[in-house]
Amino acid sequence: MPPPLAGNQSRLTDAQVFMTSQRLSQAEFRRVSAKAQARVRVCVRLRPCVGTGQGQDALCVRGVDSHSLEILNWRNEMETMKYRFDAFYGEKATQNDIYMGSVQPVLRHLLEGQNASILAYGPTGAGKTHTMLGSPEQPGVIPRALRDLLQMTRNASGDEWKYSISMSYLEIYQEKVLDLLEPSLHDLPIREDRNHHILVPGLTQKEITSFSDFESFFLPASANRTVASTQLNQRSSRSHAVLMVWVSQTQGWPPYARRAAKLCLIDLAGSEDNRRTGNKGLRLKESGAINTSLFVLSKVVDALNQGLPRVPYRDSKLTRLLQDSLGGTAHSVIITNIAPEKRYYFDTLTSLNFAAKSKQVVNKPFTQETLPNMAPKRPSADSRDAEPEAKRPCLEEDHQTKLEEKPLSSLIPLANLEPAVAQRLLRLEALEKEHARAGSHGLPLLNTPRRARQRLMKQLEDTQQELKALQERQQEMEAGAAQSEEPGPAPRLPAKPRKKAVVLPFQKVQTPEESQEEDTVIIVQKKRGRKRKTLISSCENEAPTEWEMALRPDLLARGKENILALLNSGSEKDLMALHRIGRKKARLIMAWRDLHGSFEKVEDFEKVEGVSTKQAASFIKANILNSLGNLQSMD
Repeated sequence: MPPPLAGNQSRLTDAQVFMTSQRLSQAEFRRVSAKAQARVRVCVRLRPCVGTGQGQDALCVRGVDSHSLEILNWRNEMETMKYRFDAFYGEKATQNDIYMGSVQPVLRHLLEGQNASILAYGPTGAGKTHTMLGSPEQPGVIPRALRDLLQMTRNASGDEWKYSISMSYLEIYQEKVLDLLEPSLHDLPIREDRNHHILVPGLTQKEITSFSDFESFFLPASANRTVASTQLNQRSSRSHAVLMVWVSQTQGWPPYARRAAKLCLIDLAGSEDNRRTGNKGLRLKESGAINTSLFVLSKVVDALNQGLPRVPYRDSKLTRLLQDSLGGTAHSVIITNIAPEKRYYFDTLTSLNFAAKSKQVVNKPFTQETLPNMAPKRPSADSRDAEPEAKRPCLEEDHQTKLEEKPLSSLIPLANLEPAVAQRLLRLEALEKEHARAGSHGLPLLNTPRRARQRLMKQLEDTQQELKALQERQQEMEAGAAQSEEPGPAPRLPAKPRKKAVVLPFQKVQTPEESQEEDTVIIVQKKRGRKRKTLISSCENEAPTEWEMALRPDLLARGKENILALLNSGSEKDLMALHRIGRKKARLIMAWRDLHGSFEKVEDFEKVEGVSTKQAASFIKANILNSLGNLQSMD
């Protein structure tokens, strides 16, 4: 919604739209939902018959009661089709009956900060413009609504709320948005701000304080609307006219809330059958644009009723501008105007079908309220220095007592941990200290945004869980080391940390004396950022360059036999347990076995479809080394 206007006239430029969204982002934007969803209300007005009442001028529609009507069935004139709506106004209904029955009850929502829309729909010559504008003797919906709205705001204004009203008037002519208050040929764009409000940058707005102000602006602007003569109507509207009235409210005392509501009064151009209107040239082009936009309007209603994921609002500027009215946030009323003569039968039937499906559309109105940013300022360094001296020692003493708590690293010997685990422990401990230091003052955590505060709390919780897991893991490691020590007659003296042998999970550590006595080949494998050592017995003191030459022939053959057995008889799960084998390769191996039989040797793995020679060599190396490591640990 646009902000309250300070002067008599203003224009919404692209820069102002951006600044409006920036101000709303700095303030608190609240949406107070209505008590229930608001269904689009649909009423039908039947204009009086024009003509002799015979032949094509004969009646084909008649009212049943104040909510229902019936129309002849064009397939069988002995039958009728019945329609029921929220209200039906017959030929004798006056302008006041329509306004008091369907329009005036909606205006009260504007004072609550909720949007409202009134649409006049129907074929050409059915009386839409008469319903909306009327005449000096019989005013229509627009002048009556503005008169009552101005009176309602005057009565409601006081110390609590102050009201201001402004208006804009535009037409959509051949898919161009044109300003009627200050006419020009410039096509105005339609924008949507971050709060999903539809705005028209560059559209003239004029503040009104009385009904005479409204007339001084509206009557000259209405004369600027495009009209023309056709065979069916002497003054046929060639464009859709939209009058937008903004009601802005400002609270007189804290929290100084601001509300903004929009009233849209739309006089749609009627759908036309060019065979009967005789349109040619420019009139034909205008008629095509009108029918196209009304067709998109019908598609929008169908998409809303069917619950489709995409509603084609952007397919037409009319539906884009009326996005709040159908399926949006407004209390909407559709006044469907129809003609009773047979010559308008199919136009009337189409209008009734549109009205019937429109009453199924459900809007979700809410109160649009903004609160100014009244958050307290963060205390500066100077203000903290100016605090009384008597309070400072207390804060420092409390802070010191918290820092004197023993950290977890002092309880766990870091020398027995892996370097990576020890570094991780120290980093987590430093993070917890920093967060505890910030929490002792209370200011940094409270002054951070909500998302940042939640992220810090989540990070602290994860840190505490990881520290607890590390402590449990260290206890398990110490218990395993105690069980692995052989009991002796005399208690053993504690060895130095550098010479102590500790058996850790997934790692085998040997003392320097044992490593000097045995001839071993150490093959280092890197996996997921960590080095993994596998000890393999060898007859040589140094590992040669070729990894197969560094292994005993019997162990190498034994490892290949195990891998070959898995390749020939292993299931999909067994194959996926091998290194470099995923679900896809496991299925390819099983398919190759079904086609060609068993593998004769491990090197035949490269014959599988999609496996290159390099991949096969890497597969053999990784699995043989892993198999030999398992054999060595079993021995």
